[in-house]
Amino acid sequence: MLALIGGTGFDRPGIIEDPEEIDMETPYGRPSAPLIFGRLGSRPIVFLRRHGVHHEYAPHRVPYRANIWALQRAGVEGIIGVATVGGIGEALLPGDLMVPDQLIDYTWGRECTYYDSPDAGVKHIDFTMPFDQALSSLLISAARRLGKTIVADGVYACTQGPRLETAAEVARYARDGANVIGMTAYPECALARELELPYAAICPIVNSAAGLRESKHAIRFEALKDAADRAAKGAVDVVEEAVRILDVRA
Repeated sequence: MLALIGGTGFDRPGIIEDPEEIDMETPYGRPSAPLIFGRLGSRPIVFLRRHGVHHEYAPHRVPYRANIWALQRAGVEGIIGVATVGGIGEALLPGDLMVPDQLIDYTWGRECTYYDSPDAGVKHIDFTMPFDQALSSLLISAARRLGKTIVADGVYACTQGPRLETAAEVARYARDGANVIGMTAYPECALARELELPYAAICPIVNSAAGLRESKHAIRFEALKDAADRAAKGAVDVVEEAVRILDVRA
């Protein structure tokens, strides 16, 4: 059983069939929203609204530890994180999709490990490849089967938020080698690795990052909603196709 963490797109009526919401408690507090158990196609799925039922959690306030812990307790075997991003690279335009294979963390102060007390001890995880390669390959194959434009690798820069970045910061991230900018993939992927849960991300690109192309002088928020809706639909289609591929393989 896979888990989906996201928001826009998957919460539309009819996407997840036979939904049942279940509240959970964890040693790290309550998750950002009740877990939704249901089916995507013919396969069981668990969906978690990352930012809460009413989008009340800013990226730096999401209860990431509770979210990942709750999904493990639910018995999921892997997690797909849907995370909207701004594009840096020339080939990354609004409406495109990317499955990153690398990450640079620019956040601070987030609760990013389960091993942060003497009682918990110390655990060092290998994080050379922060995203699960098999699950990422599944998403890439699904997108290609649908004929969708998808970038099959790239570097995700995770920033603190909730504000968007300055043009100078975006230029710095580009020099560092980043291809897209988001605010939520970390610490999700690291916490999943600590709990030995495969984690992959699919990133709908909703705008060019600050200082670039249509965002050269400002980010136009009024234009983001339509782009986000289109990109989110593309991500939903890819995840649904990935589930169909798993059905064939089963």
